Amino acid sequence: MGSTDRTATSPEAPGGSRPGDPGRSTPAGAHEDSVLLRLRRFAPAAAAYLFLVALLLSADTSAGDIARYTFYAAWGVLLPGTLVFRALRRRPYTLIEDLAFGAATGLVLELGAWALLMPLGLQQAAIAWPLLVVVPFAAVPALRRHWRPSGYRRQSEGWSWAVAGAVALTSAYYYQVFLSKFPILPTDETTRQYGDLPYLLSLAGNAKHNFPLTLPQAAGEPLHYHWFTFVHMAMGDMVGHIDLPVIEMRLMVPALSALGILITAVVAQRLSGRAWAGPVAAVLVFAVGEFTAAYPNNVSSWTFGAPAVRLMSFVSLSLTYSQPLLIALIGVVGDALRRSREGAAQAVPAIGRGAFVLTGLFALASSAAKASSLPVTLAGLAFAGLMVLIGTRRIPWTIVGLGAVLGAAQLFATAVIFDFESYGLEVIPFGNIQQYWADPQHSRSAAVQAVVVAATLVAFLLNHQLKVVGMVPLLWRSRLNLDPVQWFLLGGAVAGPAAYLAVNGFNSSYFTIAGLPFGVLLSAWGYSEAFDRAALPGRARAALAAGALTLIAVLTFVLYRYSAQWAEHAIGLFGDTKVWTSYTPLLPALVAAAALAGIALLCGLAWWALSRGVPALRGRGGIVLLTATLAVGVPGLALDALQARKVLWEGTWVLPATQVDAARWIRSHSDPADVLATNSHCWQFDDYVNGPYCDNYRSHWLGAYSERSVLIEGWAYAPRLMATAGGAAATTATFWDEALLKLNEEAFYQPTPDILSRLHNDHHVRYLVVQRKAGAESPLLRNLAKQVFDNGRVAVYELA
Repeated sequence: MGSTDRTATSPEAPGGSRPGDPGRSTPAGAHEDSVLLRLRRFAPAAAAYLFLVALLLSADTSAGDIARYTFYAAWGVLLPGTLVFRALRRRPYTLIEDLAFGAATGLVLELGAWALLMPLGLQQAAIAWPLLVVVPFAAVPALRRHWRPSGYRRQSEGWSWAVAGAVALTSAYYYQVFLSKFPILPTDETTRQYGDLPYLLSLAGNAKHNFPLTLPQAAGEPLHYHWFTFVHMAMGDMVGHIDLPVIEMRLMVPALSALGILITAVVAQRLSGRAWAGPVAAVLVFAVGEFTAAYPNNVSSWTFGAPAVRLMSFVSLSLTYSQPLLIALIGVVGDALRRSREGAAQAVPAIGRGAFVLTGLFALASSAAKASSLPVTLAGLAFAGLMVLIGTRRIPWTIVGLGAVLGAAQLFATAVIFDFESYGLEVIPFGNIQQYWADPQHSRSAAVQAVVVAATLVAFLLNHQLKVVGMVPLLWRSRLNLDPVQWFLLGGAVAGPAAYLAVNGFNSSYFTIAGLPFGVLLSAWGYSEAFDRAALPGRARAALAAGALTLIAVLTFVLYRYSAQWAEHAIGLFGDTKVWTSYTPLLPALVAAAALAGIALLCGLAWWALSRGVPALRGRGGIVLLTATLAVGVPGLALDALQARKVLWEGTWVLPATQVDAARWIRSHSDPADVLATNSHCWQFDDYVNGPYCDNYRSHWLGAYSERSVLIEGWAYAPRLMATAGGAAATTATFWDEALLKLNEEAFYQPTPDILSRLHNDHHVRYLVVQRKAGAESPLLRNLAKQVFDNGRVAVYELA
């Protein structure tokens, strides 16, 4: 698995001549061969793109929207970002690296463009912002060379097809679990959608008209939240002229996931110096899931917080957006820490001093893309600094400088964006997992309780951390004599789960996810080195791949067919299946892991015995065991796809088409500065089956699809309330301004000219939007305001 890169040179023509040499003729077929070679080089990228396009078309995405989004991505993100990245890096390495880092840089630049355009009211000119980069790079001679740099090294075709395959696999997964299941817009009164998506859509709509963002469901309420994701969505709308629901429900997630795969591959190759560490890292990040030994695996079985793969890509759009930025940040920080190593690593040119500028850009964007990114990165860098200081007894000034850049970005986000909001997260050691060893009756002995605690921690590692075991041979072989970049990756890998174990709250699970790219990069590095040392011949490599696929298929089938019986058996081994204990949910995974470990031990003994007579087996059992261990997490992805064929995910709720139609009518007949008032405050799960009673204030549909601010809609996600709910939605909390809520409700149920005048004059309300399932309006309203829309379910009244 060593690097297969080679310096790009012109192929020699027959007879020793080179094409273009003076006085020498060029064979007629040489030009055709060159064209075919170029087509072959770009075939993997084209195949992955066309495959995704086919899936999007199959999921009722219009060809026009796909074309416009492609234009937006190329013109508004890739082109300016690539030019700036080329100007900052010292020497070119590979074209795919320039494009991947360039796209990540473009995401940062569009944030700056948005911050420039919005205060000036120039949203309509958003399509022209890349000219701020393009014109200088076309006009300044010193910058003009970055349009067509030379000296690229070619990736092997195998590398390119492997990365393209990872992109295609991810696209196919998204199609199966989401794109083919959820329409862009509701099609009837029973259409279901994942509960948080309207809220996230409303933030993107707000980003089109407000600087900085406010909470759309409570007009004027500051939004102390990581909202850069929604600026990106808004820019997609303003530059590409694409409807926001299309961006959210179809285009953004596959595109950003593809970018995440590419940036992971190039960062792994850059930091390790091993080409095939790239595809391995990409597969580990995006295809290897959690080890749960459970099917079906719905939200209720997310034992240790948010999962690292699966539907989280749509549930948490901020996670999807932040991952490419975080991995790019790891790449440039790691490059600044690199030391010259023997072998392939020396062939990777350093980015140079521009790495510090890029660190600042990616850190600034990451700071409010996902709040968990920078703390984990800072912790990894601090760990690297400590270890280098201990090892060399010198202050690592490079690490100090990088830390200052990251610290400044974190301070900016904490003070300016988050306004020091904690969202209710508290330092409570093991607060997120102590429920699994709880013993309120003190019925266990100290020894038994110690075993339960240890088993819980093992289950946590199994659940999220299997994909990082590739680092073990690297750490073992180096005897922990690591380079600074390796200490940095190890520190980040440990800091993520450590933060989850130390900080209480569901949202702290994103620290675990933020730590995984660090661990995966180190894991792919270690796996590639172990693979190289094994020196497998071609047939053995094919056998290893076939064996891994067979293991994945067998585990997937067994879990799909027999997981319920297995769970009952595993629980029965440790007590009565009818008696629920605190650790019962962990038993299926723990017992399954023990069984697999036993099988691995037996296979290892058999391998050792056979190797005494078959020398070719000697020294190669480790890579087989390592491959099998990493493959154990893959069935989770396949099981999700199988599950999607039968049921929708937990957390979906009814979003009737008539409500969305009303909101979009308002969008077409109102000004962005208009404020709406509504009587809809409840999470309309199952269409108000219990009448207008509400105990979950998460109504977001009106703000989402009207792209307007609502005086009071659903307030459960207001930062000031989430801080009182441990970072979770404050579903039952009362609205903080009782007088304003009373005025709002009286406008619908006890309207008077004075009440409507106060709403219009004091709070700039233009439309009253009645959701009749929540409660029918007073007949008096028709005499006091002009009815401008009514589809039976939703009525809209205009205030003069």
